[in-house]
Amino acid sequence: MQEKIIVAVDAMGGDNAPLEMIKGSVDAVNQNPQIRVILVGQEEKISPILSQFTYPKDQIGIRNATEVISTEETPVLAIRKKKDSSIVVGERMVKEKEADAFVSAGSTGAVLAGASLITGRLKGIERTPLGTLIPTAKGVALLADSGANVDCKASYLVQFAKMGSIYMEHVMGVKNPRVGLVNIGVEEEKGNSLVKEAYGLLKDCQDIHFIGNIEAREIPNAGADVVVCDGFVGNVILKMYEGVGSVLIKKIKKTLTSSLTTKIGAVLIKSALKETLKSFDATEYGGAPMLGLNGLVVKTHGNAKAQEVRNSILQCLTFQEQRINDKIKEFLDQERRIKDGI
Repeated sequence: MQEKIIVAVDAMGGDNAPLEMIKGSVDAVNQNPQIRVILVGQEEKISPILSQFTYPKDQIGIRNATEVISTEETPVLAIRKKKDSSIVVGERMVKEKEADAFVSAGSTGAVLAGASLITGRLKGIERTPLGTLIPTAKGVALLADSGANVDCKASYLVQFAKMGSIYMEHVMGVKNPRVGLVNIGVEEEKGNSLVKEAYGLLKDCQDIHFIGNIEAREIPNAGADVVVCDGFVGNVILKMYEGVGSVLIKKIKKTLTSSLTTKIGAVLIKSALKETLKSFDATEYGGAPMLGLNGLVVKTHGNAKAQEVRNSILQCLTFQEQRINDKIKEFLDQERRIKDGI
């Protein structure tokens, strides 16, 4: 019998906690028997809600954590002071191998700080990026980094590209994923000093499919499968993406209900339109994994509801089944052998 994947879920993090975190966890275990969820947080608040749902009792447990880190608190200080918070306890569970992964919709800063200070990076990884899946005309692309490291060195971007390629190939099933470096033009000489240096390093990489610079407007057109940039640029792209997507969906819905004619048309195209809009729904793709950690931490949106929580948990299963961290270790070993001339 295959061993269950254990996912610790921050039951107290996010705008809709603990209800939506619990609902998403229940949906995940009901969908897949290979997952065991441990809800981390204040047991007296979790238990009454959990008791309202039907699920296999051996697939969900509770780990009591008395404290909660809010989004207003200074991340590093909060991680150090609130040792019994749901974020600290959950990330410690990953470090101590009590859980294979940790999922949280809580304070982004605290989750990222805890991932570095508690869970820790794989040996040889300089920085761990947030890898967010974003919709494109042909499916999805991985944006790395989408906000974890606002100041980067060129060598960080190279590692982001390699880890992103591994993730897209083995989790998303994209063969030989195309890597694009975000820039203000496609020419090699364009950009600031960071991007120029990174371009030279990426061009020399033999183990990734680097296609050169990519302008932001080409990202939605599926110009690359792995979109590489520092966390400052990546977060701006992500927030702009989400904002434009939200406005377009609202405008489409408003237009389709503006007259009798458009309402009739809306009925005729309803199923096709629903499927198209679904592909631009961020909740369909789960959360953003931090790549290169000594374990797995997945950050979901602060306003995540059950569907996104469920998909984030299922995402952890694929990550473990495809041995993503082992594959990252393999490329790190290869890098070391090259440097040592072996």
